[in-house]
Amino acid sequence: MTFWNRPQLTLAAMALALGAYPAHAGAVLDRVLAAGTLKVATDANWAPQSFVNSSNELDGFDVDVAKAIGKHLGVKVEFITPGWDIITAGHWAGRWDMHAGSMTPTKKRAEIFDFPAVYYYTPAAVAVHKDSKAKTLADLDGKVVGATSTSTFEAYAKKDLTLDAAGAPPFEYKLNPKEVRSYENSTTAFDDLRLGDGVRLDAVVSSLPSILDAEKA
Repeated sequence: MTFWNRPQLTLAAMALALGAYPAHAGAVLDRVLAAGTLKVATDANWAPQSFVNSSNELDGFDVDVAKAIGKHLGVKVEFITPGWDIITAGHWAGRWDMHAGSMTPTKKRAEIFDFPAVYYYTPAAVAVHKDSKAKTLADLDGKVVGATSTSTFEAYAKKDLTLDAAGAPPFEYKLNPKEVRSYENSTTAFDDLRLGDGVRLDAVVSSLPSILDAEKA
């Protein structure tokens, strides 16, 4: 894929999601300090934020952030890699203490999670196959678009996105796809797009960093 286009949408701040259900965040911190280990959930298929590198080790920006938090707390960091849909469902049941994986904070998600810190912003973008004739977002009207399931990118493509966290910028819907196909992770969506223009997908909606990383592959 050699083309990407920003849909004039900047997603709300990506945040750490500290699993405060059923315990309060303070209780989670107490548990971490007592155990000497911070269990962090992250998606292993979300390059360049979090992925498995050529040495078969977790790598990426979110992984580095989690390690820095562990260092600050003086505890070891243990990574768990459940699927994004499992993470966002919120039924953590103590299996991990924190999620570091570029989650957009919303009021609905805040009913399940605590967002103690905003650590970066990133624009959304749309990727198409190198053979695509699309030059603008309007050229994708009536096409098939892929996105990660339960992500804000999927919600945007389905015109069902609510960015209501403090400081969230306004946005407009610029995509009018015929169909939005949901994927377990962005890696699978990009793989389908690589099969050819319109073979399975006409475009993928994702974060700009993930699209630029996929373009290198």
